[in-house]
Amino acid sequence: MAGMLTSRPMSAPDPLFQDPLGCTACPRLAEHLAAIRRRDPDWHALPVPAFGSLEAELLVLGLGPGERGANRTGRPFTGDVAGELLYPALHRFGFATAAAALGPDDWANPAMRLDNCRITNAVRCLPPANKPTTAEIRQCNGHLKAELAAMGRLKVIVALGTVAHQALLWGYGLKPAHFKFAHNVRHDLPDGRILIDSYHCSGYNWRTGRLSRESFEAVFAGVKELLG
Repeated sequence: MAGMLTSRPMSAPDPLFQDPLGCTACPRLAEHLAAIRRRDPDWHALPVPAFGSLEAELLVLGLGPGERGANRTGRPFTGDVAGELLYPALHRFGFATAAAALGPDDWANPAMRLDNCRITNAVRCLPPANKPTTAEIRQCNGHLKAELAAMGRLKVIVALGTVAHQALLWGYGLKPAHFKFAHNVRHDLPDGRILIDSYHCSGYNWRTGRLSRESFEAVFAGVKELLG
């Protein structure tokens, strides 16, 4: 992935974009979150907003909130094993101000900031058994498309896992069959942006050895080289 990205004309960001904090379009997900709020009233248990500025050049796209991670804390990849891989990688390459996503109280670290990076998910709500349906992914895709349109300076998108990869391509109206998913592989998108795939930084992939810290950080080393 050698070679720095050159600047290109950017469309004006959509000033009307807002994270869908009150969305209840998927009945199964809305009911699931309502049950969690009754069980744990102090948990976020709502659609999880993105973290980071719409002016960022890097977008990290995950699958969805983890039950005891973002679904609890209200911040993507915060409070679960996946965040223990993601945030140190972002910090190492200058995209985050700290490696620890959690503060001493076991909630989102208030001192954490992202630099030229934004993190979002293909599905904003926690699905039962961490498995969104195809219909739910497509329903939430409208929010992702609006987010992509609002990011006028966006140059690189890192898709964590096949669901994020597929959702991103749906957001562009592209056929996933034409863009084969593989770890640390680059795809050029029609608008000049670059999609880079990565295995998801899940605890399962980490425990089974499918993804190592070194192979994961190699993705962001390449992104840093592209953005300069």
